[in-house]
Amino acid sequence: MNPQWHLPQELIEQYAGGRLGPVQVMSVDGHLARCERCRAAVPYEREWLAASWERVEDLVDRPRTRPLARLLRLFGVPEHVAAFLAATPALARGWLVAVTAVIAFAVAAAHLAVRDPQAGLGGLAPFLVLAPVLPPAGIAFAYGPRVDPVHELQAATPMGGARSLLLRAVAVLVTAIVLTGAATPLLPGPPGLTAAWLLPALALTSATLALSTRFSPPTSAAALSAAWFGAVVTGAELTGDVLAPFSPEAQALYGAAALILIPLVYLRRARFDSGEPRWTRP
Repeated sequence: MNPQWHLPQELIEQYAGGRLGPVQVMSVDGHLARCERCRAAVPYEREWLAASWERVEDLVDRPRTRPLARLLRLFGVPEHVAAFLAATPALARGWLVAVTAVIAFAVAAAHLAVRDPQAGLGGLAPFLVLAPVLPPAGIAFAYGPRVDPVHELQAATPMGGARSLLLRAVAVLVTAIVLTGAATPLLPGPPGLTAAWLLPALALTSATLALSTRFSPPTSAAALSAAWFGAVVTGAELTGDVLAPFSPEAQALYGAAALILIPLVYLRRARFDSGEPRWTRP
């Protein structure tokens, strides 16, 4: 707006009452920054304004450290990395509660199923099938413009690109493994079988990261999760054993896939470092 042109009273009232759209507010703000007469016409309470500036100054000078960031600092994580990871959407309280609830229901279902003589150890199948998709699901909600409200801001910083995605992916993976691992001893059955979800989880996570160099993490995670569920159902139908996808032979394939995909993710990280991939661009 031209500084020689002044805001009409109606527009000032709408601005003060919060009834303008974001574009209009930015335009009015730009004019007020250059026009003392219009600034004086905007009604405000001096005490409220002074108190607001004090709160803003206090927040900027002494930002409140999140509990997760404090916990990470105890393990030697640098302060700026801890603050960045604490802002990961997939590590928010709602996500952690949801993951814990899914695991708890799976454990309860396993205990109820093994009481049926016909089910036997097959009652572990729901837990073993669900556990590997938890890390990819977390990655789907950890990075990208559709899930992170400050993605555009952090993408322009040194923390953007591959470093951002991989840091958050590792944080989500570790969190999911810790939560699922804590539930594993509560499952009925031999330890080797109850831990059979780990290698599939690593393979799916690695595949999600590799695919995310070209497609968005939500799309990659959804496609791979659907493929995993389909493969489990197909394997169970072909062999007649619901635990066939967790046999030693299958575990060897999952381990080999993870060993191949992890270096591939490292090599393809240049697709992030050289510029944001297509799915992050408007």
